[in-house]
Amino acid sequence: MNKNIFYDHKIAVVIPYYNASKQIVKVIAKLPDYVDAVIIVNDKSLEALPEQEILSTVNANTKCHFLQNEINLGVGGATKKGFDYAMEIGIEILIKVDADNQMDLNYIPNLLTPLITNEAMVAKGNRFKDLKALKKMPTTRKIGNLILSFLVKMATGYWHNFDPTNGFIAINTRILDKIDFSKLSNRYYFETSLLAEFYFQKTPITDVPMPAIYGDEKSNMNVSKMVFVFIGNLSKTFLKRILKEYFLYDFNIGSIYIIFGFPLFLFGLVLGIYNWIYYASLNILAPTGTIMIVTLSIILGFQLILQAIQYDIFNAPKGNLQ
Repeated sequence: MNKNIFYDHKIAVVIPYYNASKQIVKVIAKLPDYVDAVIIVNDKSLEALPEQEILSTVNANTKCHFLQNEINLGVGGATKKGFDYAMEIGIEILIKVDADNQMDLNYIPNLLTPLITNEAMVAKGNRFKDLKALKKMPTTRKIGNLILSFLVKMATGYWHNFDPTNGFIAINTRILDKIDFSKLSNRYYFETSLLAEFYFQKTPITDVPMPAIYGDEKSNMNVSKMVFVFIGNLSKTFLKRILKEYFLYDFNIGSIYIIFGFPLFLFGLVLGIYNWIYYASLNILAPTGTIMIVTLSIILGFQLILQAIQYDIFNAPKGNLQ
């Protein structure tokens, strides 16, 4: 696509800033000249933000806006503040970029294209499509991201989008305006909570393959530890989504699969464990009829659960892969 078309749209970059004074200057310098504004939100950083005069002159084509959190809210809290401000000044498309220079800004046109052509309302980076770049990703980070990606898929319902924890994202503010920001996490769970809210708007999200950059920057997040930190939040997100999607907002064949599948499976499992302990204590074999009931309950319940998962995957909001 001819990049000139980007000049017809009001585009802004939101950068949540925390302890990245060496990298943020490089980030701003790399922004394309069709970006109208860069909104920097200082999240009460311990490491001072470079002087505003310096940042404002790094990129002559882009106007810098500086916001300040009075207390440290986390990446989500800072990003939400930037989103709010961007919509106040009439921005049409927002791009969230981290301040640590781990995102390849050459891919900004790839993120913008599906939004400009009305193929999607949201476009998100996918670091797992580039095998060469994937090999360069630290092993612990790679494993942590893979595990998190699967858990986030299940929790948010975006089964067709890989690398859902990737924070390099472009959003049309028309869909962002429908989101209740109070439901979005202030900390590292922000991206996942945002996806969860997009799900209830049935927003297709397009994946854009791109590499991650790993240099001398120090990440503020240990991904392998985040897997365990996220478990509680992911469980809540999953249960909330299932309850709303299949029992409050709608009732469909997927609801039937859930109603009968999980209880039947659990009944067979619990009955099997109970009978195994009971008859083992008597040192006799369990009756054939009991074994059949347990086996059929587990098999039938498991099949219904698989049907529920297949239904959920089939009905996930879909975007066109770039």
